[in-house]
Amino acid sequence: MGPLTGVKVIELQGIGPGPFCGMMLADMGAEIVRIDRAGSVGRPANPGDILARGRQSIAIDLKQPEGVETALRLIDDADILIEGFRPGVTERLGLGPEVCHSRNERLTFLGRDVWGQTGSMSSVAGHDINYIALSGALHGIGTAGEKPVPPLNLVGDFGGGGMLLAFGLLAALHERNSSGKGQVIDAAMTEGSALLMNAIFGLMGNGSWTQDRGTNFLDGGAHFYNTYETSDAKWISIGSIEPQFYSILLEKSGLGEKDGLPGQMSREDWPALKEDLTKIFKTKTRAEWDDIMLGTDICYAPVLNFEEARSHPHNVERGSFAEQDGVFQAAPAPKFSRSETSLPASSVAPGAQTLDILKAAGFSTQEIESLTSSGAVAQA
Repeated sequence: MGPLTGVKVIELQGIGPGPFCGMMLADMGAEIVRIDRAGSVGRPANPGDILARGRQSIAIDLKQPEGVETALRLIDDADILIEGFRPGVTERLGLGPEVCHSRNERLTFLGRDVWGQTGSMSSVAGHDINYIALSGALHGIGTAGEKPVPPLNLVGDFGGGGMLLAFGLLAALHERNSSGKGQVIDAAMTEGSALLMNAIFGLMGNGSWTQDRGTNFLDGGAHFYNTYETSDAKWISIGSIEPQFYSILLEKSGLGEKDGLPGQMSREDWPALKEDLTKIFKTKTRAEWDDIMLGTDICYAPVLNFEEARSHPHNVERGSFAEQDGVFQAAPAPKFSRSETSLPASSVAPGAQTLDILKAAGFSTQEIESLTSSGAVAQA
């Protein structure tokens, strides 16, 4: 079920943005076969590997020619191939774009997804924190006068990585409708995280943003766009950017009663106004501030921990979260007016469907027995 029903994906086992992209495709109904390493067989299924939900798994030894040919026969019938190796690895394995497209010209090939396939950094190791450091995104995140703070690994791996990969794949599939041909997608997380910064770059260009982190209106510099601790050691968030919303904040918080209150956009007064709001919000519990501010246009929400988020009425009403095999996780998103999506099955053990996948792909009983006995494939 889902809008991508009928799309066939082969995924070479990887980490980070590739599996996240695969999860998004599986959530939308794509049929994904993950090629796991034959040596991984025996490892149990891990329901906590949420990014691997919605897959079937075949275990193949890609160091054997028979294993490579088995993978290519699966790729022959696929719409998408996802791989996250360093540049040149799939070529050395015999699974590079040239080989794959010679057999399946309609294949959309998702290649290197970190530094990019070209450039002086393309062949070196790195992680999310490094990619967003190189794009400038990391520089802007943190408190004034202090060091940059990694925003988990959301900006590089997942926002500027996995989501960009999924967008690129769907764009390429759309183009294939007219050309009839697949292509290679080179989605670098440095560039994906830079794209996420374009709104900030625009503000910088018109003089509304400085390079001094923690001093701007969206990075914790402003008193009206910030988080505050309550008397019960919990936290709330305020985002009263627009003047009409800011006026409600002044009224509901009591800050508006202060004599000689400076204007909202008086940057030099922001630190003092933050101190004022810090004191004010410490006078009541989070629940008391909820009673005062929820339902108004202040742009307010309590800062919920993970357990609180899953049980909040709004999230429950929308089915934003789910639990499967004892593991709490976000449900598939977005929602559609006609296409119905559902939570895919949990991650399976490596090689759990090896024999079924080979049979479905047209391998004969004799071929399957030969591949199994040679160790080119393995069944969990």
